[in-house]
Parts: sequence; C-alpha cells; structure tokens
Amino acid sequence: MVEKKSISFEEALRELEDIAEKLERGTLSLEDSIKAYERGMELKKVCSERLVDAEAKIEFLSKAPSGEIVKSAVKKKKDDVPSKPVEEDLF
Repeated sequence: MVEKKSISFEEALRELEDIAEKLERGTLSLEDSIKAYERGMELKKVCSERLVDAEAKIEFLSKAPSGEIVKSAVKKKKDDVPSKPVEEDLF
C-alpha cells in the first residue's frame, strides 16, 4: 500500500498516468497488468484523499456585520467525495 506521507500528489498523479499509458498500450503481461492496476487503485486513493484534504483547507472570505473581513474554513468530510459514474472511473 502507498504511504500517504511518502509520496506527493504530483508524484502519485504522474505514476498513475504512467500506469494508465502502459495498460492502454497492452504490452504488459496479465500478471503485470493486474499488479499495475492494483498500484493504480492505491495511487487513485491517495490522490482523491489529498484533493479532499486540500478542499477542506480552502478558506472563504466574507464580511461580518461590522464590515470587517472574516475567514471561515470550509469543513468537508473525507467521505464527501463527488461520485463519478463507475464506467468513467478507470482507476
């Protein structure tokens, strides 16, 4: 399994793109394809979790009744990931 702290979002995404290209080319053996797919699923989870975490840190600026600017953090649960149709979700 991929350690969340050991790989950056960008590294995970790059590796995921490489895996997708290899699988699309069809040059891997069945066993290697299965391993690549499993790795891709782990990387997808890491990327999804990182995106949810980033969204949760976004702050919106709003004005208080007094007119001063107030920062309020967006609170989003990790389970609140937008759902995508299964057929579009390669990884």
